[in-house]
Amino acid sequence: MIDKAHELPVTRQVQLLDLSRSTVYYQAQPMSESDLQLMRQTDKLHLDHPFARARMLRLDKIVVGRSHISTLMKKMGIEALYRKANTSRHNQAHRIYLYLLRHLTIDRPNQVWAMDTTYIPMQRGFVYLTAVLDWATRRVLAWRLSNTLTADPCVEALEEAILKYGPPEIMNTDQGSQFTSSAFISVLEQNKIQISMDGKGCWRDNVFVERLWK
Repeated sequence: MIDKAHELPVTRQVQLLDLSRSTVYYQAQPMSESDLQLMRQTDKLHLDHPFARARMLRLDKIVVGRSHISTLMKKMGIEALYRKANTSRHNQAHRIYLYLLRHLTIDRPNQVWAMDTTYIPMQRGFVYLTAVLDWATRRVLAWRLSNTLTADPCVEALEEAILKYGPPEIMNTDQGSQFTSSAFISVLEQNKIQISMDGKGCWRDNVFVERLWK
């Protein structure tokens, strides 16, 4: 989205897109082989014991601190499944929209779309998968892979789906910062799409995307 060759200065472009200037110049550092191995083992243990927190994830034959495991879990976007007050991490400066789908009959294509992001473990690290799903047909309309949790891949997937199928009446997402960003919200508003967001900790509000991930 940022064009360094554009006549507008980069500082002005990031202001218009509501982005941090540091993200433009950030250069990702490769993960060490030892950390990749730990992440693979942690992911496997988490799949077997999804309720386990960092303290409980004992890695066989490897001595590693709990805080380091906790850091790697955050990088992968995984956490123990247990009841708690807040499971949605959103930018406090971003507006949160009401959930519009409760008691709504959804029976036709392009009535309601849903979007979500999940992570996929790879041989050398992890990537994030974002998908656009039609609620009525359960069809995946567009998707993007990325190595960061930013708004860009979400915006690109949304724009591709709109280009192919036309805008829906309602878009439902969680309260993640990539979905509350001005870049994502502006695309919805420009296409006159109503915005719906899950309640805090209410994964059932976007249940069909959750089923897709499973």
